[in-house]
Parts: sequence; C-alpha cells; structure tokens
Amino acid sequence: MRCFIGIDLGSTTTKAVVIDEDQNVLGRGITNSRSNYDTAAAIAKQEALVNSRFHLFRAALGSTKALNGELDGFLGQLERDFRSEQYLEQLGDLEQTCQRSLATAKFGDSTQAVGEALTEVFKRLSTEAPSLFAPGAKRKSDFFRDIAGSQYLATGETVAKESGIRYDFLLNVFDRSIIEVENRVYGDSIKRHLLAALERTFVVLPETAARRSQVEAPIKGILDMPMEETYVVGTGYGRARLPFSKEHVRSEILCHGLGAHMMYPGTATVLDIGGQDTKAIQVDPNGIVEGFQMNDRCAAGCGRYLGYIADEMNMGLHELGPMAMKSTKTIRINSTCTVFAGAELRDRLSLGDKREDIMAGLHRAIILRAMSILARSGGIRNEFTFTGGVAKNEAAVKALKDLVRENYGELTLNIDPDSIYTGALGGATFAYRAVVDEGKTAEART
Repeated sequence: MRCFIGIDLGSTTTKAVVIDEDQNVLGRGITNSRSNYDTAAAIAKQEALVNSRFHLFRAALGSTKALNGELDGFLGQLERDFRSEQYLEQLGDLEQTCQRSLATAKFGDSTQAVGEALTEVFKRLSTEAPSLFAPGAKRKSDFFRDIAGSQYLATGETVAKESGIRYDFLLNVFDRSIIEVENRVYGDSIKRHLLAALERTFVVLPETAARRSQVEAPIKGILDMPMEETYVVGTGYGRARLPFSKEHVRSEILCHGLGAHMMYPGTATVLDIGGQDTKAIQVDPNGIVEGFQMNDRCAAGCGRYLGYIADEMNMGLHELGPMAMKSTKTIRINSTCTVFAGAELRDRLSLGDKREDIMAGLHRAIILRAMSILARSGGIRNEFTFTGGVAKNEAAVKALKDLVRENYGELTLNIDPDSIYTGALGGATFAYRAVVDEGKTAEART
C-alpha cells in the first residue's frame, strides 16, 4: 500500500498524518518534541503508521462481521494491551540504563544500596504497569517520559524512605537516564508487540476466542502488508532541523492553509494558535494561501503562555479551560506577556478576584490578541476554521465565538477534534500532490 506522510514538528509536540492514494486519512501520531528532532519526527511517523494499522484492522474486521457489536470493545482492548507491551519494553530499557548510569555515579558507600533500591523501584513499576492501561484508567499524558516519570518519582520516594537512602540519589540516576531512553525508537518491536497484545486480548475477552480464526487472520494479514512510505513532507516550527532534503519541506503557513482546506473545503480564513506562534491565514477556494500574518517578537498569547499560567496557578494545562468556563464575572486582563503574567495573576488574586474569572479574562485576552492578527491579515471571511492545540481549549473557543459574533456577525466556525494535526495533514497532501500531480519519486527517510 502506498502511503503519503506529513510531519509537523512543533515547539511542544510533533505530529504526523498518513493518507492513502484516495487522500483518506489512515492514521495520526503525536509525540512530545525533543532537542533531538530526528527522533521526534521518527516517533511521530511511527505512531501514525501504527494508528493506520488499527484503522485497517477496523475496516477488515468490520467487513467480516466476525465481532458483530463487539468490534469497538475488542479494538479498544487490543490497543490497551499493545500500549502496555510498549510501556513494559521501555520500562525495562529505562531500568538497564539507570543501572548503567549508577555504575558511573559517585554515591560512595551508598552505591550498592541505591542499586538495590533501583531494582525494587522497577519491580514495583512493572507490577503497577497493567493498571495504567486498564479500561477506564486515566492518565494525564500518553508520553512515556511523563507516565514513567510520575510513577518513578512517587515510587522512588517511598522506596528511598524504606531503604534509608537519599531520595535525590534516585532522582539523579533517573535524570541521567531518561533522555537516552526517550530518544530511542522502538520500531523493530511494533509487530512483535501487536502479536503479543493479540494473545493477551483473547485471554481478557474470552468471548472473542471462539471466533479466533475469523479475527486473527485479517489482523495478521494487515500486519504482513507492507506500508510503503511513498513520499514524506515535513513542516512546522522546527522544520529547518527535520532530516529531509529541502524539496521535502514546506512552510507552516502553506501546510496549515492546505490542511484546513482538506478538513473543510469551504475554508476562507484560518486561525492557528500553537505552542509558539499564532497564524492568521487567508486561502482561496483551492486551499492556496493568499495572505497571512503571524505574531511577532514573542510567544505571548500562545500555548506556551497558557503553560506558564498553568504552572503559576499550580494546575494542569488541561484544567485551565474547564475552570474558565465556570466564570460569572468579566475581568479585563491587560497583559498577555509571559514575563508579567505571574505578577498580574498575583495582583488579581490579592484583590479578591476568583480564579475562574481570572482564567476567563486570560482566555479572552489571548483571543483578542489573535483577533488583531486576523484583522491585519484581511479580517475573517466565511468559512472560518480554528486550528492548533489551543483549539481544544473550550474557554478559548467560547471567547473566539463571542468575539467573532461581536465583530463580524454570524459566521460558520469550523473546529475539528483533530485540528492539532492540520499542519501534518497539509504536509501529507503536499506529499500526495508531489507524486500524483508532479510525478516525483524521491523519498525522505526519518
């Protein structure tokens, strides 16, 4: 099967999208961006290809009707078991890396005790691992570093107290090891993990075991099917560092404009608020960029700003929107400057303003800044598409809808649940056009 791939290397996350020869989206992948951009691009692409396999599993099993109404449950369990297999492999790798780091550490007479404590920590982490991927389990992140880090810190503190060793020794070993593990790509074990997950799923869902042959054959057929990476196009904040030749790189503006058009063909204006910048883009009926504006000088009012606010408020980034939605009072925030944000927050709190009202004011200030960028780009035309990570923030969406209605009247506002992948979708579409429309055959490897 020929596949066309777009990779969007953002400042905080790297996204990838795979489309087929009919320009249907097969899969999407995301990982946290690293200083090692080659690795971030490779892992995002790998995740998108894995997601594509699951998409094909669904289509194949749906056509056989072997699972009837149990298809969603089966695929959900299969993916959980697969993620558990992946996590355990990385956890084992992390343990070995920590032990190697310990060998060069200077902990004096405590070295042996720290080694024994490490063994105990990872024994407990391995025992707890299945619960992290059980049905209904809630994780604040799906990235290995975040999951393993939070588990390691909590378990390490307990083990350190029980062992009578210094907790900072265990932290030191983890800090020296995690980047090495995080920057490894485990592509060779994907098929093995999927087959192992399949075995586990049949055990967990015994009702499917009776139809094992009907279920197993399509899955193994898809696993054996090669997915040819026909052409890859990269874009994004870190595109200059992508391991591609120049002809495989497109600007963020072009990719977000085309990606929004592919999601919503009627799109005329695009607003993208990402981690590091805000882009206002005007496109023609074919998705070709006619004009654009971006924020200048700093990342004020972007995702990084919201992350800073979350840290100041001792909250998770995902909690900001829901809190702002509880607001009952309009508060004007004067600055969206990250440097002064902490001071203004503390001033507001000292004046007795409620946290939810402050959050609502902050979101409105961010969107007001975006509206000025939109105005400079040519205003808002129907249809208007909002993309980027901030488009998943319900308070930002509410503020945008309110301000668009106040300034432009009733317009069609498009927000796709997968809007964070807009740039990568645009890249994949450019990859498709390079081969199908322009006849190019060169490949870009990550």
